[in-house]
Amino acid sequence: MQLPAPHPAVPGESPDRTLLVTGAPVASGAGGGRSEALAVRGDRVVHVGTAREARAALGRVDRELALDGGLVHPGFVDAHCHPLMYGQALAWVDCRPEQVPDIGTLVRVLTEAAGSLPPGTPVRGFGYEHRRLAERRHPTRHDLDRVATDREVYVMNASGHGGVVNSHTLLSYGITAGTPDPEGGSIGRAASGEPDGQLWDAACDRLTGSDGVKIGNHGPNFHLSEPGDILAGHLAAAQERFLAAGVTTVGDAQVSRREMETYLRARADGSLRMRVSAYLTSALLDTALELGVVRGFGDDRFRVQGVKFYADGTLGGWTAYFPDGYAADCCHHGQLYHSAEEYAGLFARAHAAGLQTATHAQSPHAIGMVLEAAGKAAAEVPRAGIRHRIEHCGLPTDEQIALMAELDVVPVMQPQHHLRTGDGTLTAVGELGHRYNPAGLARAAGVPVVLSSDAPVAPPAPLEAVSAAAERTTVLGTVLGDASLRLPVADGLRAHTADAARALHRERSVGTLAPGTLADFVVLDADPLETEPARLASIGVRETWIGGARVWAAPGR
Repeated sequence: MQLPAPHPAVPGESPDRTLLVTGAPVASGAGGGRSEALAVRGDRVVHVGTAREARAALGRVDRELALDGGLVHPGFVDAHCHPLMYGQALAWVDCRPEQVPDIGTLVRVLTEAAGSLPPGTPVRGFGYEHRRLAERRHPTRHDLDRVATDREVYVMNASGHGGVVNSHTLLSYGITAGTPDPEGGSIGRAASGEPDGQLWDAACDRLTGSDGVKIGNHGPNFHLSEPGDILAGHLAAAQERFLAAGVTTVGDAQVSRREMETYLRARADGSLRMRVSAYLTSALLDTALELGVVRGFGDDRFRVQGVKFYADGTLGGWTAYFPDGYAADCCHHGQLYHSAEEYAGLFARAHAAGLQTATHAQSPHAIGMVLEAAGKAAAEVPRAGIRHRIEHCGLPTDEQIALMAELDVVPVMQPQHHLRTGDGTLTAVGELGHRYNPAGLARAAGVPVVLSSDAPVAPPAPLEAVSAAAERTTVLGTVLGDASLRLPVADGLRAHTADAARALHRERSVGTLAPGTLADFVVLDADPLETEPARLASIGVRETWIGGARVWAAPGR
């Protein structure tokens, strides 16, 4: 295979520089059709068609990428993820079920990590799932006290909505039996009333310290402070993983001051390699409205696209809101971040200003809150094409799906969630769990469902997500629901490209390969439409290109 030298964007370089891509079928993204060649001038596609047509469209060829098979595919769009949080989690101790099967192992790997750190340095881990630990419970403060008693120890749950800390951390942040649960959050307690180490959702505000980012009852606070150079390293590590997966554009689904400063520094020094659409935490709604930061503020590399709300909590941590209780515990209801009235008021303010909203909502009750607010806001201030989003949208009813179609509300789902935690969801909510992520039902109703990763909750792996949506089989082998819930592979690919771009209001520039779009594409080892759905995740990514420049290549290529 003949490859050009890597071509980063160089200030002052001619915008007329051309690239011809041949030697592999080209998927434009408009369906199952395949073309012979791709022609690029500057950072834009000028033609998709035969090699002869592509050469003629360019007039001259400055570079040629002559492939030896595979497939040229539009770059994947991950419309809901947390890149900086993902990079941070990559630097923490890996506590996923594949690595940590029980609490004894959890304590051991954290203790080993503590031994390699300077005295006083916090020990942090990410990814435990209590229902997949041998003990079938969360670790406690006392378990983590076995790791260290002289420094902070914090293990974040795979949901990202909270986790467990040791006694030292509770003491450092003044969390005692007398500390009330914050609005939109909870502090785990033993039978005696003493904190057991669990901190969920809004209670995580405590962990950022007196001078750190605070978001109150506007979401789980994972915005832990670190020096700017460390955060830059986290973003660099995350970008490498996204680009290796063929992801060229992302939607950061919760941006605070920490993320904004990191992105702006990266944009200024040229280290922001992928395209980012930012959704500000709703704690910054007043600031955004005062500054007029609405309707896609920024450029093709980094822009503020909307605002992120939370209706309820997480299915993984049992904080999603069920007014009648969970099937596994009728006395446990989860929580709402806002009352329905408060949420509707916040939503209406954003909508009136033309600011797209993206609301985390998992339970039918929470999804209903969003749709009610969206319908009321649209009636008061009609705004065609604003495309409000429901993030996760795990368990919508048939009636709610129909209302999404009517209101042009976009569900942004993560099939990798039901792949990894579908069995736990069945335990939590009973038979309703078989409807988890009903992408097929949304498609049948004409709703442009979007697929994404929610990294670090799941790794950026678009083809794994497409496979999970098509197969609906958990890692433990449980088949969720019937065939009507499944999303065919062709629709899944569109949901992770063109429809995901539409959710970000970027459909004119990314998600497809057509004249005028940005030349963001990935070279795959095989064509997903010619691969068994269960084997999609095995398709390798050879190269990733953004704006006509190669930004990542597999080792040895």
